[in-house]
Amino acid sequence: MTPAPLPRLDRALGAFYGLALGDALGMPTQVMSRADVVRVYGTLDGFEPALPDNPVSAGMPAGSVTDDTDQAVIVARLIVEGGGHVDPLRFAEELLSWEKEMKAKGSFDLLGPSTKAALDAVARGTDPKEAGKYGTTNGSAMRVTPVGIAFAADDTETFLDRVVESCQVTHDTTIGIAGAAAVAAAVSTGVAGGTLDEVFDAAIGAAAAGALRGNWIAGASISARIGWARELVAGLDEAAALDRIDALIGTSVASQESVPAAFAVLALTGGDPWRSALLAANLGGDSDTIGAIAGAIAGSVHGLGSLPDAAVRTLREVNDLELEPLTRQLLTYRDHRDRG
Repeated sequence: MTPAPLPRLDRALGAFYGLALGDALGMPTQVMSRADVVRVYGTLDGFEPALPDNPVSAGMPAGSVTDDTDQAVIVARLIVEGGGHVDPLRFAEELLSWEKEMKAKGSFDLLGPSTKAALDAVARGTDPKEAGKYGTTNGSAMRVTPVGIAFAADDTETFLDRVVESCQVTHDTTIGIAGAAAVAAAVSTGVAGGTLDEVFDAAIGAAAAGALRGNWIAGASISARIGWARELVAGLDEAAALDRIDALIGTSVASQESVPAAFAVLALTGGDPWRSALLAANLGGDSDTIGAIAGAIAGSVHGLGSLPDAAVRTLREVNDLELEPLTRQLLTYRDHRDRG
């Protein structure tokens, strides 16, 4: 008997909380090598506090989210406040305000390299529409999930317009947009009821289309690397697959590494949200972002009910994180389009 389709709200909440789940599981292992993760943790199997010597997440308790979730919430709020659009100057202001707040708390979890360079340019008077012309790292991909929740990906060019709005001020490049488009389209397809195979197809197509937008930057095709990543882990056990992802795809902040790495993890687990987020955490490198991307996509396919209740409760309590009102607001844009 075929199970009943999941309600769209459940899939959307699965995406948003899946992002936070992967982010929090990967928080303690970010900027660690794969070898050091194995040495310190063996196999990470749940939330852990950050080690005192972690240069980014030191002092963060188990279950804490990082900039990935914080910036995704900012994007979501700006979509709602902007009537379905992200204003680049407003976004720049919000990101600078967020970093100022993080510094005041004594946090080391600050803006990534592309975002920091772009916002410094804005502060010097550069037009926000020009500031992101060199941004290629994964900041645009890590925060784009709300775009996938709010908008349907079936009209590629219109959908890409929304993706570009979330990228422009910091990552207005072929690579930055391609990575964000892949993640947004994957989430959007999952929220629409798509299977994991359909999610992969949507991501590959959107990344190819996204690579035609923005300022050209030399770099490997994210679209091609997502397809390759799926093949790379086929038939391997988890430990061997993680070693192969680390060695051949890479786990750095480069979009061409971390975005395909997240899709490789999804292929390895069959899209299981908890397993995907855990395996990403065990990779090291930019593990919180890889986990956030994989968790968001897996959650969009399988829904909030597929995430462990205790883990979601931890995310809410540790971070004072309640995403349902914002998620409902994001879905009104999709609902309006469907009624239109």
